[in-house]
Amino acid sequence: MVEDRANAFLRMIRRSQRGRLKLYLGYCAGVGKTYQMLQEGHRLKNEGIDVAIGLLETHGRTEIAKLAEGLEVIPRYRQEYRGVTVEEMDVNAILARKPQVVLIDELAHTNVPGSLNPKRYQDVQDILADGIHVITTMNVQHLESLYNTVEKAVGVKVRERLPDSVLAEADQIVDVDLTTEDLRKRLEDGKIYPKGRIEAALTNFFKTSNLGKLRELALRELASQIDLRRRETPEEESGTTPDQVMVCLSSRGPNSEKLLRYASRLAGKLNRNWYAVYVQTPSEEATVIDTQIQRFISDTLTLAKQLGAMVFTYKGEDVADTILRFAKEYRVGHIVIGRSNPKPFWKRFGKNKDIVKNLIKSARGVTVIVLDTLEEESFTIKPVAEGSEVTPPITPTRETAAQPLDHLTLSRLLSPRRIVIWEQPVKQEVVLRTLVEAVWKDTGVSNIEELFSGVIRREQQGSTFFNEGVAFPHIRITGLSTSVVALGLTKQGVLDVSAEKPIEIVFLILSPIQKPDTQVQVLGLASRAALSRHLLQSLRTARTPEEAMKMIYHWEMPNEKSECI
Repeated sequence: MVEDRANAFLRMIRRSQRGRLKLYLGYCAGVGKTYQMLQEGHRLKNEGIDVAIGLLETHGRTEIAKLAEGLEVIPRYRQEYRGVTVEEMDVNAILARKPQVVLIDELAHTNVPGSLNPKRYQDVQDILADGIHVITTMNVQHLESLYNTVEKAVGVKVRERLPDSVLAEADQIVDVDLTTEDLRKRLEDGKIYPKGRIEAALTNFFKTSNLGKLRELALRELASQIDLRRRETPEEESGTTPDQVMVCLSSRGPNSEKLLRYASRLAGKLNRNWYAVYVQTPSEEATVIDTQIQRFISDTLTLAKQLGAMVFTYKGEDVADTILRFAKEYRVGHIVIGRSNPKPFWKRFGKNKDIVKNLIKSARGVTVIVLDTLEEESFTIKPVAEGSEVTPPITPTRETAAQPLDHLTLSRLLSPRRIVIWEQPVKQEVVLRTLVEAVWKDTGVSNIEELFSGVIRREQQGSTFFNEGVAFPHIRITGLSTSVVALGLTKQGVLDVSAEKPIEIVFLILSPIQKPDTQVQVLGLASRAALSRHLLQSLRTARTPEEAMKMIYHWEMPNEKSECI
């Protein structure tokens, strides 16, 4: 069975021109992820594949160090940080050496400040983008959406986390499983930690109850990934049902992270797109609220994007009414919202005095899920010991909530004449007008100014230009038979959009008003593209619309189906 897995990845390597990702997933340190990764490295080397170790963490385990013998190790680079010399994976050395396959341990690792990327998974994405195949390891508790679940179940704050979309993008996922009894026996035998740490580990993190909960999470996640890949097969399911997931965010809501992680898991289980929506009332205009609240909103929306959500900021005086209008337009079947904070007396009147109650009262055909984000945890959070695998530490990619798209692809909805590239900084209105002009002749709309005005009004209602460097202006129009897309690539950003990251990519999406499902499908396609680090890096180098079109086409070419084992 193990040999069959290696052979499957070997066939994938030989057929692919871009880097493929294989991930050994476990539930705890010591289950054998690194051991299996090294074993596969030797098998591939014996098959004539050029294999090297990019990063290996032995944690003092002699059997791991011995197994690594015979495999080339690419040296790490050293960097001073706060008076201490730290060794990190040398991404540039890997790219220069360019082996066919590189083995990289501990995918969720956080790099020392000043490194090429903040996180190791981003290093891996750069390596994959260069055509190098990667075999890596991680534990399930490092998934961003499981942070609250793990904290409550095990009593540990996992500091190193990565977006769920990284796992969803893996071409192969191998579950490395071991019974909790066998794992504790390995710990007792000194095969995981040094002798001085064994007793403390057995009575704390490695308690049988903790290991059982983590093992269950790993098996559930694997089952979810298998189901995701099954549902993504177009022959098995087509079309979009009005059952998308929406999470409502507030500028002062407690524990917005918990809301987002819950919505991410729900969308993953339902295999649906999901949206994070912040309704900005007149009292929360950027000119009114202070910088601390602005920072909170920005950080919350960025986390939502990292978890795979499509993020929208809507303007409206009546929050509940605005939420329900959004839900109707985007075919939302589940609204996730937190329980409201107690309000001072003077705020207990008016349209927004009880948003949750108004939602439940007015919702038709929509499930409203109210989370108690105010609840106090009844357990004590334990600090994580330095050096353990749950120590030091978003998102959108095949996102975990991606819909089967009934054979729709961006390359079928685009064309080179609907791709515009700006080498210099450009204003938002110019971007939108130019893209409208590029797509107008394919819409059947007689008045281009009417179309442009509709797009502008839609943006004024809820901006789609947000912090992660992409924008999704969109509108449904009468008389259109099928969706059309225009793409803008801005090499130096959009001048008059306030965002931490320059807006590099703008998808203008026009959909038939009589087919609301189609808009949801195409938004999912565009979101998936925007979350693909490989595609975005390629598009940054595009010099002509024809080159950009070719890059999108090759990115979307069907590959050998992903596998979960």
